[in-house]
Amino acid sequence: MSRTALRICPLCEATCGLTLTIEGTRVTGARGDRDDVFSHGFICPKGASFGAVDGDPDRLRTPLVRRDGELREATWTEAFDAVAAGIRPVVERHGPHAVGVVLGNPNVHTMAGALYPPVLLAGLGTRSLFTASTVDQMPKHVSSGLLFGDANAIPVPDLDRTDHLLLIGANPLESNGSLCTAPDFPGKLKALRARGGTLTVIDPRRTRTARLADRHLAIRPGTDALLLAAMAHVLFAEGLVELGELTPHVQGVEELRDAMADFTPESVAAACDVDAAVVRTLARELAAAPTAAVYGRIGSCTVPHGTLASWLVDVLNILTGNLDRPGGALFPQAATDRTPRPAGPGRGFELGRWHSRVSRHPEAKGELPLAALAEEIDTETDAGTPVRALIAVAANPVLSAPDGDRLDKALDSLDFMVGVDPYLNETSRHADVVLPPPPPSQSPHHDFAFNTLAVRNQVRYTRAAVPLEPGRMAETEILARLTLAATGMHGADPCAVDDLVIGQTLGKAVKDPHSPLHGRNPEDLAARLAGRSGPERRLDMMLRLGPYGDGFGVRPDGLGLERLLAEPHGIDLGPLRPRLPQPLKTRSGRIELLPPPIAADLPRLRRAAAERPTGLVLVGRRHLRSNNSWMHNVPALTGGTNRCTVQVHPEDAERLGLRDGEPVRVKGAGGEVSAPAEVTDGVRRGVVSIPHGWGHDRPGTRLSHASTDPGVNVNQLLDGSLLDPLSGNAVLNGIPVELSPLA
Repeated sequence: MSRTALRICPLCEATCGLTLTIEGTRVTGARGDRDDVFSHGFICPKGASFGAVDGDPDRLRTPLVRRDGELREATWTEAFDAVAAGIRPVVERHGPHAVGVVLGNPNVHTMAGALYPPVLLAGLGTRSLFTASTVDQMPKHVSSGLLFGDANAIPVPDLDRTDHLLLIGANPLESNGSLCTAPDFPGKLKALRARGGTLTVIDPRRTRTARLADRHLAIRPGTDALLLAAMAHVLFAEGLVELGELTPHVQGVEELRDAMADFTPESVAAACDVDAAVVRTLARELAAAPTAAVYGRIGSCTVPHGTLASWLVDVLNILTGNLDRPGGALFPQAATDRTPRPAGPGRGFELGRWHSRVSRHPEAKGELPLAALAEEIDTETDAGTPVRALIAVAANPVLSAPDGDRLDKALDSLDFMVGVDPYLNETSRHADVVLPPPPPSQSPHHDFAFNTLAVRNQVRYTRAAVPLEPGRMAETEILARLTLAATGMHGADPCAVDDLVIGQTLGKAVKDPHSPLHGRNPEDLAARLAGRSGPERRLDMMLRLGPYGDGFGVRPDGLGLERLLAEPHGIDLGPLRPRLPQPLKTRSGRIELLPPPIAADLPRLRRAAAERPTGLVLVGRRHLRSNNSWMHNVPALTGGTNRCTVQVHPEDAERLGLRDGEPVRVKGAGGEVSAPAEVTDGVRRGVVSIPHGWGHDRPGTRLSHASTDPGVNVNQLLDGSLLDPLSGNAVLNGIPVELSPLA
């Protein structure tokens, strides 16, 4: 007998509500939840394939422990015993920094990944943290930190109310949006145009998003910051700067004017391959629109000037008065955000508080570049001990980081490695212990990270749709036990981790004069928390302490877990609202338009205006039915347009003797790969495009479907030496490559 259950989709950043059809304990269907307060029934192919993802037969069901060189099935007790025996000696012998932690993209898609890694890192005390952020969005965190004082204060475009949207390096019709949580992003763009608004897309590829636009500019890859700087120059030169209500919250306008003086449209036109008159038109239209928003994403982040491009996105929103106003770009307010504090100066944001051991890369937001992981393992220096043990949580850096071949070898040299992963993939195959979380249907879900980026304030929570199967362990318990085993508390009750966090959080709150809990008893408050488990109690605490919370009875109509459970389709908290100056945490308490690290990097951008690539350059691409390397083992999500091909313009193909469908060799600084050519005018001349996340051909994995059509690892074309200096983000786009027919 079938039944239905609600579940928030964890397969991309859109966070759509799903209605699952369940036969026994098996998910047999998924459709959009029409009553969901945020997604209103929208669903994409990934959500529709939830059952296939959930029931993939290659998912690991029990832990694996390496014995006599082979990974073999083990009990949970044996697995955590092995973790404690492997990690603690490394810490005791070499110190905490000899233990590296790698956090992959799926961590932000689960409750466990949001709640437990911070406790693990604090307990270990290691500075050797590497995450997917430094092959993705770290430039946006750094620019936000420098502008606003908070690396997580990221404004998002008000898609439902804007009159003019400029997208640069973004393809939301394929990605469903990123750093901008918006179910049915395609529908929102179509609605923008239907109400008479304007959509401009800047991208070297004619993507599905670009085909929807009023204007598409096929910019030369890697020159995003030059174009945006020239637009800022035009705003100043033509007297189009109008801060409006932002005026009292901004400092550094005149300094910024001087800094932009050299970036005339004529000076950047050749480098960008965009006519100077078009640059002026872009700036004038942006300034003239009743409301407007500029939004940049991965294509403008993973380039040599990624932080400058991310900074300039917000600079343009500020100079046109469109930051923090309806129809512009606003700061979301998530229900689990910290208790709002009175506006005023904060601690600000610092870069380079420590550096990587080998290449001396500065940390950003507490992280070191993922591109430096291999050298931090395989290179001896006088600056400290290499990484000797590694904890990889939902991470596959062999495919996602530059030069996977080097990292592949480096992982084999570790003293010990533990992987938390549902699959034996290209990275987890190196682990000494693999701890597999259950499928998503057997886990509860709340979006801690993505609600801070949502285009509408709302809150939703779904409990597990299917009970845990016998022999499985909840992901929250896995990470709690991992934390205890790695930090010298092996064998303690995993509830101790949640109790510790609850005690510390409430202890601080009762001492804070700005908190609604000031002066109250933390033990009494902890006893009042609702929930069946430690994670639910922590969620209840965060909701009640948050901006919409009940303050433990102070505001009777406020939020808590019990109220949220009574609203299974979620609670709508309204459209985004102006929030300045409350989000600002700079030392001045104002938006600091030209922070010193940004000013120091501008000469490098000026020099780039004179550069001209002489050959082909590489850009990545995303498929709607894929999410990095996650989805290639699901038959329903592969094939068709979701293929690993080398896209090349017809004129370049003819010049190089390449034929559609035939193999082509692609050579870069880090190595070479070969894949079928896809001759298309969807890429501009001089540009080659290969999707990321492929390369499932290494021995020792258990990805039966992915290995039948493995594709190639585009990141093998990179040697890891090219980084955005401010953020440490890997440069993945605009990379010189050579193409030739494969004999």
